[in-house]
Amino acid sequence: MSFEREYLSETTQGRSTRRTVELIGIGLSAVLGVTMFTFIIADWLRFAPIDSVATTSQAVFDNLLIIGGLIDFVLQTQVFYTTFSMRSLATGVLIGIVAPVVGTFLVHRQMALIGETLAHTAFAGVAAGVVFSGFTGWEGSWIYAALIVSVLGAVGLQWLTSHTKSYGDVPIAIVLSGSFAVGTLLISWGRDFAPIAVDIEGFLFGSLAIVTTDGARLVAFLTVGVIGLVIISYKQFLYITFDEQAAKVSGINVNFYNILLIAMTAVVVVGAMQILGVILVAAMLVVPVAAASQVSKSFRETLYLSVIIGQVSTIAGILFANYHSLPPGGSIVVIAIGIYLACVVISSYLAGRSVLIQQY
Repeated sequence: MSFEREYLSETTQGRSTRRTVELIGIGLSAVLGVTMFTFIIADWLRFAPIDSVATTSQAVFDNLLIIGGLIDFVLQTQVFYTTFSMRSLATGVLIGIVAPVVGTFLVHRQMALIGETLAHTAFAGVAAGVVFSGFTGWEGSWIYAALIVSVLGAVGLQWLTSHTKSYGDVPIAIVLSGSFAVGTLLISWGRDFAPIAVDIEGFLFGSLAIVTTDGARLVAFLTVGVIGLVIISYKQFLYITFDEQAAKVSGINVNFYNILLIAMTAVVVVGAMQILGVILVAAMLVVPVAAASQVSKSFRETLYLSVIIGQVSTIAGILFANYHSLPPGGSIVVIAIGIYLACVVISSYLAGRSVLIQQY
């Protein structure tokens, strides 16, 4: 009995400690996210036509780069002191926050493949934007075309899933393969009629070089929008995640929130595609959540831990990729999977210890 009381005491203390660590981690993630959002906005507004706004933004921008230079000096890296590197890192940090937030709802609804499908849809949007630019001379960012096509694809996928008589994930598989096929056909066809200079490998595997100023700014605004929607509609999303039929009975517009969730996923996918690439973008929606689920005790705890894991994976992956001149997408995903495997080992150890205690 004394051993059991000691174990219960250790368990209570462990929960308290873990809760404290989670709050510290989510607080640091929030501070980091706000800092990176500020950097992106300052980078944009320092060219504003209003002198006072431009001057203030330039001062904030310069101070953040100075801090980045100091971090580079301490870590012996070359990531934080240049505008380009900081812009890419800021984009990655925001993706590391918003992707696990949306992914937590997707994973618990067994919709993990949605991210991969919408990534291929976004690739078709990139192809359409590139071809349109080649024919018309339009100089806008490809990310806007990807965003429009991806959101439309998300709405179409939800409609197809609701109206088809096919089994389970058949509509998802059709849209996934079909959209990628359309993208490859558009690029191949467009090259025969117009000059198209596009880094296909960068789109497929991710590249810091394709993170543009417009892309970073769009990710910043979309991150704020998605997080705001999740906060406002958290109860509704939670309800339809665990009991969609009961949500219908209670009067919640389930179809609307399903479309909203998929549309938010499309938005996140387009932003994350710059860093992770089409092939690996779904990993940031799924892997941090899967890792957090191994050691968490509740849905909210999974949400918090997945954001922390997403931040660690993104920052460590970008630093590793920058130092070794590797694609950031693969680096981020490999680190995230490593964390997932570590969480599986920890979960197995804790489960085995609990069984041993019960036997005594």
